[in-house]
Amino acid sequence: MKVLITGASRGTGKAIAEKFLSLGHEVVGIDVLEGSVQSGNYTHFIADIKKGELPEITGVETLINNAGVQDSGEDIDVNLKGTIRVTEKYAFQDKIKSVLFIASASAHTGAEFPEYAASKGGVIAYMKNVALRVAKYGATANSLSPGGVTTDINAKVMNDEKMWNKIMSLTLIPKWASAEEIADWAYFVTAVNKSMTAQDILIDNGEAAKAEFVW
Repeated sequence: MKVLITGASRGTGKAIAEKFLSLGHEVVGIDVLEGSVQSGNYTHFIADIKKGELPEITGVETLINNAGVQDSGEDIDVNLKGTIRVTEKYAFQDKIKSVLFIASASAHTGAEFPEYAASKGGVIAYMKNVALRVAKYGATANSLSPGGVTTDINAKVMNDEKMWNKIMSLTLIPKWASAEEIADWAYFVTAVNKSMTAQDILIDNGEAAKAEFVW
């Protein structure tokens, strides 16, 4: 299967790329950073999803919209508008089998930076629109809404004992997901699942039940 992943150079996107590659799939990555995935089945393009030219990539069977920023002043432009640009370019064609969006628990609770929460809420709404339109190809479209994930973008709170302890007190299960766990979910929803579509899956260790944003 040919899989296109945005934001594939680090964190969750890299973990998703490596998951698919480990199972023998062809992976194409798009990122503003240089490629960091080492595999003969991996092709990397440097591109900015919010502006400029997107590469010509044909035959995409699975599209995973992972690229995003946080509290950047451009959250809506990148996370929502950029994701729409990518999806409109690559998803609506005969080879497509599944589209996945990486949203956020904050889309459900609002408990994060205002533009970030708004951008991810928009992603979920757009996912449902995509599900309606890719159905004619027999394809699914869904989203994952992780709570905290142990990646470098969250190092500020992970390395601050006081904030980390407060965050752990706000989840029913006192931990965060790893990038590899989110990659497992991504694989299941896109490669194994054939019948669920237009759905968002909340993976937050119970954060939504005790929503309060700490930074």
